[in-house]
Amino acid sequence: MQFTKSTATIAAWNLAGFNGITDQRLETQALGLSLIDAEFVTLVEVPSELDLIKLQTELASSYGLDYDYAFVEQNAATSNPLNIAVLYKPGITVTDAKLLPGSNGGDDTRREALTADVKIGSFDFHLIAVHLKSGRGSADRALRDEQCTVIGNYITDLRGPSDRNPDVLLMGDFNMIPGQDISNFFHLGGDGIMDFLSSWDLQERFSHILQAGRANLLDGFAISRRYSTEYIRGSLRLFPMHWTLDMGRERFRSDVSDHLPFVADFRITSDAD
Repeated sequence: MQFTKSTATIAAWNLAGFNGITDQRLETQALGLSLIDAEFVTLVEVPSELDLIKLQTELASSYGLDYDYAFVEQNAATSNPLNIAVLYKPGITVTDAKLLPGSNGGDDTRREALTADVKIGSFDFHLIAVHLKSGRGSADRALRDEQCTVIGNYITDLRGPSDRNPDVLLMGDFNMIPGQDISNFFHLGGDGIMDFLSSWDLQERFSHILQAGRANLLDGFAISRRYSTEYIRGSLRLFPMHWTLDMGRERFRSDVSDHLPFVADFRITSDAD
């Protein structure tokens, strides 16, 4: 299959699968994803491959949206093995999907990042999808520093000195708040290589819905600085799925997810690594 579009939509969303996902909630999540209709979706907190297949099946049967998927199960020792996965439309190539060693901060009970090579039309990039350690305490931040250092070094090595190295898309649940978790962002940036679009473009907005109406910007979306000219500047946005589904924040939080998706657009007619 060849793409006839000149742009592609790339999304990232935390499904809030910490306590499992009921079939009813999964069906509503499929409805939400159908409204985004992205070409490529990174999903965080996927309890199992079976849940991913159910979501894939629901998107196809109820909304006519066909997706392939890539799934790499987290280490069996992970205390709560929530997984990271991707859904992508036919015609997109996803290869070499694997977990990044050491990106759990050297703690086998924590999750590792998912990496893969992706090609959409003429646009190719290296995906790094993350679900970093949660928590606001100093120990939580220190563990994220360890995770971010490993991922940042990986990005630095990946980019290297050449002018013809792959674009990098870094996305998922950072569990980091811009302006508060400064050391985390510093280590994750890969020697200043990454441009944290979500920190700059989405200031004063929220992606994570907490109890009692509070919210913050925990999720993140970044591209390799000065290299990824395929990104359509200003296109990164939070998809207001709660409003689109005619739900208040509290109901959305309980019935769908406590996170809102990120959506961004990229040109796919040429490769400008």
